[in-house]
Amino acid sequence: METMQLLQVRSHETTQYKRNKNLEYATNTIDITPLLEKKVKKSNSNRFIEANTLEVDFHHLKNECVVPVFSKDNEITISHPSFIETIWEAAHKLFPSESFLEPDIRVSHIIKGRTPQAVNKPANQLLESDKTIYYERMAFCFEIESIYKEIEGSRLNLSIGGVRAYNHENLYSKKGVEKFKVFIGFKNLVCCNLCVSTDGYNTEIKAMSTADLFKAVTTLFQNYNPLAHLHLMESFKDTFMTEHQFAQLIGKSKLYQCLPAGQKKLLPTIEFTDTHINAVARSYYHDENFSINEGAEMISLWNVYNLFTTANKNSYIDKVLDRSLNATELITGVDKALHGESGYRWFIE
Repeated sequence: METMQLLQVRSHETTQYKRNKNLEYATNTIDITPLLEKKVKKSNSNRFIEANTLEVDFHHLKNECVVPVFSKDNEITISHPSFIETIWEAAHKLFPSESFLEPDIRVSHIIKGRTPQAVNKPANQLLESDKTIYYERMAFCFEIESIYKEIEGSRLNLSIGGVRAYNHENLYSKKGVEKFKVFIGFKNLVCCNLCVSTDGYNTEIKAMSTADLFKAVTTLFQNYNPLAHLHLMESFKDTFMTEHQFAQLIGKSKLYQCLPAGQKKLLPTIEFTDTHINAVARSYYHDENFSINEGAEMISLWNVYNLFTTANKNSYIDKVLDRSLNATELITGVDKALHGESGYRWFIE
């Protein structure tokens, strides 16, 4: 398969899927077995999130984990592997000729149990066959390596992923709509940072079935404009801020957390905590790829953006995509403030 650069070589093909409104979904057309059977190349840049997570493979989720149910009617939830398979299938239908990499899967908050036969066994005598597990939170991401663009020496692969958190469901009730977060955007291969835009992220997809989920993510993928997203990120490299302005951004971002509620409502939202902001400040001098150059008086917003998205990798699973989008909104706002607009001016003056 011919590798393409998104803008220069086959850009017309990347936007063609946006006009394809005739895709229809029927349960019997989705073959969810190929994800297990296919030999898919693994990404070399697979640490898109690091904090308090465990890396697992799809086989483990599919064959070694139980699936929780809604307790009042014993109806099964949409499992983590079914979620991944549905997004995988939707992506393949919209990008049928492209090269996909194996999904990188991260989990946290393990929920342990035991089989009925082992109810009365002491914990130290349990066999592996006596134990059951599932994970409360799961995030995954896979790259489409044949669709990419380079910005300032960083290769960005088109990437798709999602987050499922059972703690956002009421499993003690009857079966109802289930909630998922799904994105389509880019992954920076230099640092594995996720780059998310407003039109490429649905913060709460509500679905009763995988059919509902498939329809929702298909709409999300069709409405996403990768060229506009790349143009936005490319514009960051042409705007610079002084060390004083960067210091103001760091200080005001920390001060924002302590503002009275009324004053905070008048300002744009900052999702990053003090821990993240401290990491951004350290990385300003010490990050291997995006720190300010020695002796330089200014740093590009592209570098600042990547300092924030790098800090975001230490978020919990259920917050990582929200903060990825917030980083894009923050740097876009700072860019406009540096050019005279008022929306984010408080953060740099």
